[in-house]
This record gives sequence, structure tokens and C-alpha cells, in this order.
Amino acid sequence: MKERFGLSAALATPFDANGEIAVSGVITQAKHCLSNGCTSVTLFGTTGEGASIGMQERQQVLTAMITAGIAPSQIVMGVLVDAAEDAASQAGQALAQGVRSILLAPPSYFKNVSDDGLFKWFAAVFTILGKHARDVIVYNIPSVTMVPLSVALVGRLREAFPDVVVGVKDSSGDWPYTETLLKTHGDLIILIGDERHLARGVRLGGQGAISGMANLLPREVQAMAEKGVDDANVERFVEELVRHPVIPSIKAILARVTNDESWLAVRPPLVPISRQDCDKLFTDFGALFRAKAA
Repeated sequence: MKERFGLSAALATPFDANGEIAVSGVITQAKHCLSNGCTSVTLFGTTGEGASIGMQERQQVLTAMITAGIAPSQIVMGVLVDAAEDAASQAGQALAQGVRSILLAPPSYFKNVSDDGLFKWFAAVFTILGKHARDVIVYNIPSVTMVPLSVALVGRLREAFPDVVVGVKDSSGDWPYTETLLKTHGDLIILIGDERHLARGVRLGGQGAISGMANLLPREVQAMAEKGVDDANVERFVEELVRHPVIPSIKAILARVTNDESWLAVRPPLVPISRQDCDKLFTDFGALFRAKAA
């Protein structure tokens, strides 16, 4: 039996004053997460603003991380594009360097698409990748993509591509869906993206998480992702976090925790949250996790 997936930090991506990726900052954050309970880090997922990161930047950062001593087996690569050719190019680039997995979102420009259409898109990506296709975790995050992955579609993909599709990251925040996914496809790597459902999902057979909150609280989220331990404070803070734009909010708290305001930068079309919202979030964070916020 394969080793449990565990916890992967959905790394936030720092940018310098020119809007370029601060590569040293990515490496520092990755090493921090890996030293504090994460079994891997996920580059350029949703929290990492992956839809705004191009091929050259991806190659630069991935190569720098490996050169800095982070093993490819500790890296998951997010792929969030619409054209099957582009998805295969990004995935193939990372797989060639030995990454652990690919986190592959569905195409999201066209809405109200059918399961048949989505199946054909994923099949096209895997066909282009050919013999290099492996270890794909399909990504269900309809709040962002507006393209849900049905439980039935997951079944079709795993049946058609058993050596490629190994899991699902479910960031739907829809507990009945998550529960059905676990009951129907529990032998796949089911990862819970919404920390409010994480511990409960792990107790039902989930194999862990790719978590944005792991940037801030890797040890707390580790206990939820690996042991199914409830953490009311984490869940309470996520409830507050989702009232704000999540990506700039996580980065705003990182800026306060690390005393490094460069974390406030986001890449257009995103914009930073207001100073007032940042103060409010950090006050709430400090009240729940005083030792972390000190």
C-alpha cells in the first residue's frame, strides 16, 4: 500500500517590488513548512496564484527549489490553465523534474460544460503527455473555476486512466459531496481542501490535505490532516478568513507573522486587502493563536 499523502502546504508566492517572484522567499517558506509538519509543498496552486504564473517562472522556481535541497518528491505542481496543450506542457515540465504529483484543475473559461466535455479535456491532456502521464490529482474547486467535478466524472477518469489519476483534491466546501466522494472513491487519494471539513474527512478515510492554512499553522493543520484531530480554532479562523479575499488575506497574515511586508504583494488581477481588514484579521488570528502571532 502506498504511503499516506499527509499534509502539503499550498505555498503562497512572494513577489518583489518589480512584481517578479521572490525565489529565495519561496524556498524559505517551503523549508519552513517542510520543517514543521508538512510532507510536501504545492507550488502554484490557488493560494500560490498559479493561474498567473507562466512557464519560464515555473521552471526557474522549481529548478531553484531542487538546487536548494528540496527533493522533487516533496513538491506538488499546480496546473490551472484552459488549453489542454498548455496543461500538458506545464505538467510535463514538472514531471520531467520528478515532482511528486500534479494538481490539475479543469478548464474554467467556459461554464456549464458537461461531464462528457470535461472527460474529453482531461483525456486530451493525458494523451499529449503520453507515457509521461502519472500521479495526477484532479482538483475540484468550483467556487473559483465554476466547473464542478462530479463524483461520476471522477469514476470515469479513474476507470479510463487508472495509472494516471491517483486522487482528488476537494475544495468544494460541500460536505455532502465530500462524504459521497470518500464513500465512492475512498481507495483514491482524497485530499480535503477546506480545513473546516478536514479532520472529519480524514476520519472517514481522507489521506490528508493540500492546505493554504499550512502556510501559517503547519503543526495545527498537520494534526488535522494526518490524525483527524478536530481543531476548533483553525475552523473558526477559516470561517473568518473566507469573509475576505482569501489569497491576499493569507499573505497579509504572513507579512505580519514574518515581519516582512513584501508578502503583501499579489499579482494582478488580484489586489491586496485593506489595512483595516488586515488589522482585523491579524487581531482575530492573534486571539486564537497567540504563540504563533507573537
